[in-house]
Amino acid sequence: MTEAEDRKPRSDEARYDPEITSEFAIPEGIEVPESDGEPETTSEFAVPEGLEAPQPPAAEPEVSAFTTPSVYSAQHAPAAFTPAAGVPLVSLIKDAPWQDRMRTMLRMPVTERPAPEAVQRTEGEGPAVPRVLDLTLRIGELLLAGGEGAEDVEAAMFAVCRSYGLDRCEPNVTFTLLSISHQPSLVDDPVTASRTVRRRGTDYTRLQAVFGLVDDLTDPETHVSLEEAYRRLAEIRRNRHPYPGWALTLASGVLAGAASVLVGGDLIVFVAAALGAMLGDRLAWLCAGRGLPEFYQFTVAAMPPAAIGVAFALADVDVKASAVVTGGLFALLPGRALVAGVQDGLTGFYITAAARLLEVLYFFVGIVAGVLVVLYFGVKVGGKLNPEAGLHISERPLIQIAASMVLSLTFAVLLQQERSTVLWVTLNGGVAWSVYGAMHYVGNISPVASTAVAAGLVGLFGQLLSRYRFASALPYTTAAIGPLLPGSATYFGLLNMAQNQVDKGLVSLANAASLAMAIAIGVNLGSEIFRLFLRVGSPGKRRAAKRTRGF
Repeated sequence: MTEAEDRKPRSDEARYDPEITSEFAIPEGIEVPESDGEPETTSEFAVPEGLEAPQPPAAEPEVSAFTTPSVYSAQHAPAAFTPAAGVPLVSLIKDAPWQDRMRTMLRMPVTERPAPEAVQRTEGEGPAVPRVLDLTLRIGELLLAGGEGAEDVEAAMFAVCRSYGLDRCEPNVTFTLLSISHQPSLVDDPVTASRTVRRRGTDYTRLQAVFGLVDDLTDPETHVSLEEAYRRLAEIRRNRHPYPGWALTLASGVLAGAASVLVGGDLIVFVAAALGAMLGDRLAWLCAGRGLPEFYQFTVAAMPPAAIGVAFALADVDVKASAVVTGGLFALLPGRALVAGVQDGLTGFYITAAARLLEVLYFFVGIVAGVLVVLYFGVKVGGKLNPEAGLHISERPLIQIAASMVLSLTFAVLLQQERSTVLWVTLNGGVAWSVYGAMHYVGNISPVASTAVAAGLVGLFGQLLSRYRFASALPYTTAAIGPLLPGSATYFGLLNMAQNQVDKGLVSLANAASLAMAIAIGVNLGSEIFRLFLRVGSPGKRRAAKRTRGF
């Protein structure tokens, strides 16, 4: 047989030839299926015949990460995590003023906040979200620039958004930046807007007008459209200050004179302190017009009262030079910024609190620099300034109470308050000094504790008046703490340092810092006690004039 014949395919008989066998040969009795000539594609992973392959599950529709899983059952839900201390129960009282309701909701987790009910009427599908956020930021800017606390600014911004039906809003307030974020739904992209506060001005009339606008927006009986809210906000911005410049300068002088009488001065001391404060005020205005920072403005403003006190000491006039300098310091101490900074710290806004307190520190250092330069020069040229004079302040209850009321009145003018609030804050300042004098001079209680109690009453009465008049509490509290400011402790600390008695000076300055902290904590504590126990000024008891009021 040739090789070509040997390579030919064998016949069926040849395939079953028992002489031609192999381990891969098909045994006899097994039928071989006929093939079409195409090779069969097999694999070790092929599913054997007779075995049903499982079908892949149907694709689920695209959902959010927050959607409840399809296998979840509310009846057989897993145990929820509960902290060891438990979850605090937060009650939301519907009849409470909007400030308390908004603060309560801001402190709630986002998932537990109730859905907003649009208070203001809207046309069609509602106002554009960017416009509502812009209005909210503009309102927050005016409140923060006017000295309102960070928590109150966030509450106002949150109230404006919810008044127009925006849910899932998160305001954020720092010392110079306002931002707010709104997420339409859990699967939509959030809308975020921000605004920078570059200028700050003390105008409590404007602050109270903005507060009234927010109050009207949150009132279901007063319907304010978005365009009307913009118009009212523009009018608030364009309003002039209630007091002219010469009235502010005169008020600064009278404040310094009243403060000098408060620490034992007479008529001559009153006039000298008033002249020094007015001269310092005019010099500060001149520096501000030239664009100098506020640090240098405070430094220049502190020099004239100190110079007049040193002049009295050099002339050997039988006048309390310390009272003249102390009166000038009362007109410069940043009590408003101090109270706002401590309040932000107590309510958890630590970044804003640190920035405010740092601002107070810079202002205080400017005052110290201006007074120390003059006192050091006066001591070198032979001025007889006695630090021990601060230990012998004469007690004149009626005169001191009258002086404290005058001091609060002039402080209210410097803060540009409405004329209708000046009388209330004057009475509040008189009550504060009466409580302090009764506890310190009569009861022999430490000045720090007496100051804290008096400041607590100021905060308590301020909240009471603000709820009764549907306004901010700042105009009723800030000016009333004027008589409690540590002007004398600051002066005698600086005087000791100027006379190279650094230890005594630091002790006196530490006492001044303790009094300042007692004032700020007392005001905040009084306000919180009022919110905790009293419910005054609920929307159900609003006056009829309030619902029809226009600005």
